[in-house]
Amino acid sequence: MADEKNAYSFTTAATQQVTLRPGSAGFKMWRGESLPEVTLAYESWGELSPAADNAIIIFTGLSPSAHAASSAQDSSPGWWEYMVGPGKAIDTDRFFVVCANSLGGCYGSTGPISINPASGKRYGADFPDVTVEDIAQSGYLLMRELGVRNLHAAVGSSMGGMSSIAYAMQYPGEIDYLISISAAISALPLTIALRSLQREIIRSDPAWNDGQYDDDNKPLSGMSLARKLGLVSYRAADEWNSKFDRARLPTEKLTGKRFEHEFEIENYLEYNAQKFINSFDPNSYLYLSRAMDWFDVAEHGDSLESSMAKVDVRRALVVGVTTDILFPSRQQREIAELMRSTGTDVDYVEIDSANGHDAFLIDDEHFSPVVKKFLDES
Repeated sequence: MADEKNAYSFTTAATQQVTLRPGSAGFKMWRGESLPEVTLAYESWGELSPAADNAIIIFTGLSPSAHAASSAQDSSPGWWEYMVGPGKAIDTDRFFVVCANSLGGCYGSTGPISINPASGKRYGADFPDVTVEDIAQSGYLLMRELGVRNLHAAVGSSMGGMSSIAYAMQYPGEIDYLISISAAISALPLTIALRSLQREIIRSDPAWNDGQYDDDNKPLSGMSLARKLGLVSYRAADEWNSKFDRARLPTEKLTGKRFEHEFEIENYLEYNAQKFINSFDPNSYLYLSRAMDWFDVAEHGDSLESSMAKVDVRRALVVGVTTDILFPSRQQREIAELMRSTGTDVDYVEIDSANGHDAFLIDDEHFSPVVKKFLDES
């Protein structure tokens, strides 16, 4: 089992940046708006081959930064430390691996905390609508900037899995291998409801101020509650039972105030929420969570089948987790079956992990062999 502390260390700043200037029309976005230019913060590991044919892009979930693994530039452990590195499943002795902060995020890439050139102030909630397709496009332009025209593989989990699929649909034939972990062709009502409630909690904090807050007065109470709700959904009920049962806090940790924390599970949620809220921008949380709700493969064609038929890869790996309630394994089977029906060679693997949706972050024992086998065979 990987170190959970590392897996939830999302906040390390990226070591590299590039400014993308797609042309006079700027960066045109999926829902019709545009940005004059886009800065992407990213990290890379390994060396690009002379033929530029060994590049892998990793798309992140909603929360993680580009710091997927330690490097010479930043030796701190990354959120996917067990997966990325020399001799590991995503082997940086063989592959040139790139991970970017998502467009719309807050770890150095253009997002709501960026300066709007039209006003000279932060965009805040005036930032253009961000979609998964926009995140995929920014990754595509980044790889072009780095000298890569054809990817060996696109890899993503959760929102990152959606981004990998979007990349494959938007740029047919420009990825050889595709890895989608715990993703979906569209969001289920349960996940939309949970994310909608998280957004409502943030917006109901008076400090949100219609998205025009400043660094000294952020909606931290709303962010804390939203994060706690997210954490509950990221893991499986049986894991909570085995990890905490009904363990109580020691007397010295009790405040004595009515209705305040008494159980270890409450303390765990509080600790992880507080660690997160001062490092992630609330508006970015709103934008990226909504992007996941909006994503729908069917919008790329006349039907699901015609949309997925645009995916032109040599082979795909789709991975699901039996205890995932956010992106259940039936959604992963749906992706695999849809790809097969449109002519893609697909490996489908269902992992029986106790760790729920976040299993890909911490379950080294189950995930590493699956990804390593697929990439070794590629």
